[in-house]
Amino acid sequence: MGKGCVLLEIVFVMPAAVPSRPSAPLVRIHVDGVECEVPAGTNLVEAARKVGVEIPHFCYHSQLSVAGNCRMCLVETGVRKSDPSTGDAGTGPGGAPEIAWSPKPASACTTLASEGLHVRTLSPLVRECREGVLEFLNLNHPLDCPVCDQAGECRLQEYAFAHGRGYSRAGTVKNRKPKALALGPRVMFDAERCILCGRCVRFFREISKNPVLGFVKRGSRSELACFPGTELDDNYSVNAADLCPVGALTSTSFRFGCRVWFLQKTPSICPESSAGVNTDVWHRDGRVFRITPRRNDAVNDSWMPDSGREFFRMQKAPDRMCEHLRDGVAVTSAAAIAAAGALLRASSGRVAYVASGRLALEAQYLAALLVRALPGPVWLPAHPGPADGLLVSEERTPNFRGALLSGLFDRPPDADLAPLAAALGSGAVQTLVIFCEDVTAFGVSPELLRKNRLKIIYFTPRADETTARASVVFPVLHVFEKDGTFVNRQFRLQKFLRAVPGPEGVPAEMATLVRLLHALADGEGLAANGGSAAALPEPNVSAVWRQLGASPGPLHGLTFEGIPPEGVLLDGSPWAHIGFPEKSAALHYNA
Repeated sequence: MGKGCVLLEIVFVMPAAVPSRPSAPLVRIHVDGVECEVPAGTNLVEAARKVGVEIPHFCYHSQLSVAGNCRMCLVETGVRKSDPSTGDAGTGPGGAPEIAWSPKPASACTTLASEGLHVRTLSPLVRECREGVLEFLNLNHPLDCPVCDQAGECRLQEYAFAHGRGYSRAGTVKNRKPKALALGPRVMFDAERCILCGRCVRFFREISKNPVLGFVKRGSRSELACFPGTELDDNYSVNAADLCPVGALTSTSFRFGCRVWFLQKTPSICPESSAGVNTDVWHRDGRVFRITPRRNDAVNDSWMPDSGREFFRMQKAPDRMCEHLRDGVAVTSAAAIAAAGALLRASSGRVAYVASGRLALEAQYLAALLVRALPGPVWLPAHPGPADGLLVSEERTPNFRGALLSGLFDRPPDADLAPLAAALGSGAVQTLVIFCEDVTAFGVSPELLRKNRLKIIYFTPRADETTARASVVFPVLHVFEKDGTFVNRQFRLQKFLRAVPGPEGVPAEMATLVRLLHALADGEGLAANGGSAAALPEPNVSAVWRQLGASPGPLHGLTFEGIPPEGVLLDGSPWAHIGFPEKSAALHYNA
């Protein structure tokens, strides 16, 4: 900012958005001649959607307060004429109702539906208004489309084609503003592209409660800026890039990464914590480029934390485990399964398990079958962390409640593994099966794992201290490399789908467990405990769910294919006595 420039926080007149409530009475309105019923108080942008009419808008967002400052959503409104003396409704030629149209257009986002309201979204006046707004916005907007990251998902570009004049009347030199300005460690700002919609300002004021953004200067030279002495560094900063309707705010991790029209997106679930944030994984040719929030009004609205977006880096992490190991030597998956089966059969009943809330529900169910076949104590380490009151919870695994539902675990997560360390030290455990947990981080010393007679079977996505001590290592796929389900802190069952293939030769842990159970059934392990290979599912998620859905309890009657995008809220009352780690209220969650 130049010398003497004054920083102004623009205080918008923002009437609160009125949510549609089931108890709100229905009113009849007419949109472009089509009658529909909507809850009273619904704004016209949302009301028009019910009849398939999309009113263009920039500043409006259904989960933020209403600003009404972009004027792109202008429409004509009117009511049926009536005789003031008699109250009789007026009629026009042919008996059609006669409408008294307002002399000036109204912004659809700030106009609420009321009984008998008529709305025109395609009249000559509305078209002229849209052309004028777009001409005004493009007057100083740079012609950056060929190099702009937002190309392909830019509303200004789309609306210019759909509602613009098709030609420019501007003959003036455009204003020059700062470009490639870092507002924070994860967000870049191009002031020339900003259309001053204020979405980002409202998000940080209302949702993340970190009001660091405002507008400076005046008129056509107005700019977005951080307040003096601050930067956009909170854990929800990249939501500003998601909200930005143009290319003014961009994510540093995705900037110049790939054109969006080359990318495919696959629905997934964030594995960062038990909040269960719904996400979209954007990928091309087997590579994940970015992770963005997927709207779910029952879980995360339209937001996600920045820390959850970083999980795409796990795909190419330098410590990624991509090989099956037997005594530190790479082997085939068949050889690893044979070796693990032999160790389990030779364990003489002295087997113990370390489960994990990072496993998908299907893998937890199969691990429970393994525990049932070869009984032994089960531990499940806790992963505590500070909650932020939004979408990062105290439990930093996505599926602890899945371990309860699957029958793998039946108590609160263990604060440490001191009892396991004692059992290892006494020699009570001959074979230790570990799922996705580095036990050396929970009170089990590496020296205990070096005991000559202790055999370790380890399922892990990354190389760590435990990997070096394991007799057999099975690599594990990341969440975007497989199909499965998690159960979040609400006891909401949510599914994720495979976006990209995993490393060559690495199956999902669900398939590995099925094959391991078959190997035990062919020997003496499973049969000795009343099991049989015929009772085992096929190694795919649908087959596992046929068994889960046939079992009594909250999962009864469910299928993987039948789980809707918003998930299924399960009955968690059987575990109400368990002291869950999540102690504070958060978005869509009451502790």
